Formats: sequence, C-alpha cells, structure tokens
Amino acid sequence: MTVIVVEKVPASVRGELTRWLLEPRTGVFVGRPSALVRDKLWELVCQRIVERTGPEEMGGAVMIYTSDNEQGFEMRIFGDTSRDLVDFEGLWLVKV
Repeated sequence: MTVIVVEKVPASVRGELTRWLLEPRTGVFVGRPSALVRDKLWELVCQRIVERTGPEEMGGAVMIYTSDNEQGFEMRIFGDTSRDLVDFEGLWLVKV
C-alpha cells in the first residue's frame, strides 16, 4: 500500500498521480503500485514541485509505503510540508 499526500502543488502533479493512484480526498492518493512505479512517481512529484512552484510558496509531499520493518512502513518527505518527519533510531515520528 502506498499513500502520497501533496500540499500546494500544481494541478498537473495531481493529474499525473491519478493515472496510477486513487484520490479519495484532495491531495491524498492511495494505491498499490509496484516498487518501481512508486519510486518513479516519487521522482516525478519531487521534480514537478521544484519546477512548478517558486521558493516563496514551495509545495510539499509525503509518501508512506509498506515496508518490512518494525513499524510496517517507511516514509519520505520533500519540500515544504506542514509537519516534519523524524527518524528516531528507526522509529518514524511526526513533529508539529
């Protein structure tokens, strides 16, 4: 399972993600793509955020996906999001 949450991104980013994932709520995408597709989607999101948003209103994205670890998932973060993710000795925490 993969969940991608985007904030302040161009509509084209959301359009690209809807080709592979479902969007049950604005900016939230859910699906079960392969690891290759998941990584390519993440690269695309990061690239488009840099290309299409200015530094004064930089967009952001968080990706959460299943993994074989103690928590059962991994997280990636890019850009300016409303929350920070902290890896505390292998345990992911959210910092507000």
